[in-house]
Amino acid sequence: MTFKMETSSITSHKIIRVSGHDAEELDDQLAVEEPLEIQIAFQSGGRKERKSISVTMRTPGNDHELAAGFLFTEGIIHSRSQIAGIANTPLDENRVIVTFSDSFEPKLGSLERNFYTTSSCGVCGKASIDAIKTRSVYANAQENWFLEKGLLYPLTDQITRHQNTFETTGGLHASALFDISGQFLMLREDVGRHNALDKLIGAALLADQLPLGKHILLLSGRASFELIQKAAMAGIQIVAAIGAPSSLAVQLAEESGITLIGFLKKDKFNIYTGHHRIL
Repeated sequence: MTFKMETSSITSHKIIRVSGHDAEELDDQLAVEEPLEIQIAFQSGGRKERKSISVTMRTPGNDHELAAGFLFTEGIIHSRSQIAGIANTPLDENRVIVTFSDSFEPKLGSLERNFYTTSSCGVCGKASIDAIKTRSVYANAQENWFLEKGLLYPLTDQITRHQNTFETTGGLHASALFDISGQFLMLREDVGRHNALDKLIGAALLADQLPLGKHILLLSGRASFELIQKAAMAGIQIVAAIGAPSSLAVQLAEESGITLIGFLKKDKFNIYTGHHRIL
């Protein structure tokens, strides 16, 4: 698989800061938001095919992981072995081509989506209600394990410590992965919360680490339907969010056997589903 140097995720912009009766000109740091076009290349009927699957507004960085994670959580691919390579197109760092293995031909007939998603919504391009639903290949691989509640309290400090770009700009979402002992494993950031999670799941996919049944996913903001769906696709069974969950996220977590925690603080949290896993 080929990789290239990613572009910077931070840019500088001159602003006027007003405080009371005073104003001063200074440089402010902004999180970069740019479009990424995800294309796929595959064999079909003995011919080479190439299609554009999506354009998503994202923060540059970990684009190969984002493409792989997006294809996996959308149900287009089901394993690392179906990817032969990922590369940026020549002279265009905002376009990524994922080449599939010769033996794998994706089923695109039911892929009812437009080719654009915003940084705030990963399901906004869907063309029908049925199209937002995906089925995890790990749906029946439930793990019977339990977590001491005290392990959850330190996680908020850990995500703050590792969220480097947010520390500089204050403008990014993060998804972080921990093992069942509370050990930090990795974190990905993006202007889009769904992109941050796709980057995280894509990194695990490319490292042959799926499913993530015995892991804890921590979300820096709220828990939405699309984030719970992506977590379910990766086999994650404990999701903790610093913010609130939506009603549909709670419903999907219940249906998927996910323990969903919201409003995680240093000394308290709410358990919305799967309370049996928390001791």
